[in-house]
Amino acid sequence: MKTKQFRYSKDNFQISKAPTFVKDSSKDLKKIKKHIKKNVKRLAKAQAKLYARHEYSILIVLQGMDAAGKDSMIRHVLTGINPSGFNVASFKQPTAEELDHDYLWRVTRKLPPRGHIGVFNRSYYEDVLVSRVHPQIILNDNLPEVHSLADVNDKFFEKRYKDIRHYEEHLAKNGYIILKFFLHLSKDEQKKRFLARIDTPRKNWKLSSSDIKERQYWNKYQDVYQKAINATSTKKNPWYVIPADDKWYSRLIVSDIITKRIEQLPLSYPAMTPAQEKELEVAKQLLDDEAKY
Repeated sequence: MKTKQFRYSKDNFQISKAPTFVKDSSKDLKKIKKHIKKNVKRLAKAQAKLYARHEYSILIVLQGMDAAGKDSMIRHVLTGINPSGFNVASFKQPTAEELDHDYLWRVTRKLPPRGHIGVFNRSYYEDVLVSRVHPQIILNDNLPEVHSLADVNDKFFEKRYKDIRHYEEHLAKNGYIILKFFLHLSKDEQKKRFLARIDTPRKNWKLSSSDIKERQYWNKYQDVYQKAINATSTKKNPWYVIPADDKWYSRLIVSDIITKRIEQLPLSYPAMTPAQEKELEVAKQLLDDEAKY
């Protein structure tokens, strides 16, 4: 499928004009699920080469409002990944140790190693999203020259956007392929999903009172997402804004983008040197000779 319309590499993103739903998106749900399964198989094959070569790392960043489908996205799109080359990290309230370092310190510690695929289920972008909606959080960071809410202003966040652009540029130069997805959910659809969590006993654990409280800041979150995406969308590290009201269609789009991007890499199994080939011959001979003893 064509995914170019979901890609933003310039500061031209308008959240109010970005669709949260695509008409007839699940017209053929069976076909969508079949396509995703094919992508999962392709991704598993590409991952095997990625892991064997240990040159590139894939970092998948998932952002979105509560109930946007981040967890289920990981479960359905990356289900065929070899666990030995895959890891998921999420970033919630910083610990005391993390507050004693810069805000990107805890992120760097969770980066996937070379040859691995890593997912950030919420990420360092929380420090320009939640922190911008609730600027009082920043006062806990013990930052020099930040002593009141007046110091947590537009200029402060412009510096953080710059930090993030440079950080991602640095990672890209060191073999990281960064795929950033904003799962764009409508307020009405979030309400439906929250009500489903309340009405379905097995889903009760998913809902917390804080989720409901954050809905009152909906418009603020829309504004800060638009600002963050515009400030950090680059040609090398673009954002993908995914219509998320239809979960299966959003999974199809994300699986297509991830699969195609990884398959674009110059991946292959490492070639054996003459010395290594000789070692293999010796090993084979030893195994063949076992029956003689």
